This record gives sequence, C-alpha cells and structure tokens, in this order.
Amino acid sequence: QVQLVESGGGLVQAGGSLRLSCVASGRISSANTMGWYRQAPGKQREFVASISRGGLTSAADSVKGRFTISRDNAKNTVYLQMNSLKPEDTAVYYCNADLLLTGVLSNYWGQGTQVTVSS
Repeated sequence: QVQLVESGGGLVQAGGSLRLSCVASGRISSANTMGWYRQAPGKQREFVASISRGGLTSAADSVKGRFTISRDNAKNTVYLQMNSLKPEDTAVYYCNADLLLTGVLSNYWGQGTQVTVSS
C-alpha cells in the first residue's frame, strides 16, 4: 500500500515561514514528478509547485520568489519551503506524486496539511 504523508503545516503570522514535507512510502520502485497543490475554503484546488526526479522545477506565479520546492530521491521525500507568507496562502496543502510500482506509473495524493497565515 502506498501512502503520501505530509507534515509541517501550522499557524504562522504574515511574513513568517513554514517548511512542508511529504514522504512517499510503500513498495515504490521510483518517485517521478512530485509536487504540491493547495485548496482554500470555497476555492478549487490549485497548483503550487512541482519538481521532476532530475530536479526540474515549476511554480505558480503567485508563489515564485517566496516558495522553494526540493526533494530527496533517496528518501522519496519532497519539501516546500514557504517564506514571506501572506494571509492569501492560507489553505490545505496537498502532496502529489507520480509513483512507479511494479512497472505501473500512477498518481497519488496525500491527505493534506493545514497552513494558516494570520494578518
């Protein structure tokens, strides 16, 4: 059974920082693209950032220059360093990953971690 487990969310004041982590566990042959999405109350889930196995990154315009995505391939872990947080960053943050298991590539979601930024 495959799991994506996020951690690191919490309550922070505007201008502060948080670091999210997501660990993929299970009978994983390889973790390909990994990334983060977020969903604020009453809004659709939106893309935040992604990183390929080789380290190629992409980020939403709203977080460029403030958020940094990175990964540790040996640990099947992806990180999201969030700096200069704004109240509009408040959302549930979800980890997403393309994982290869016994020759089959599938997409998986974590359960989400709450990030709340107070003004």
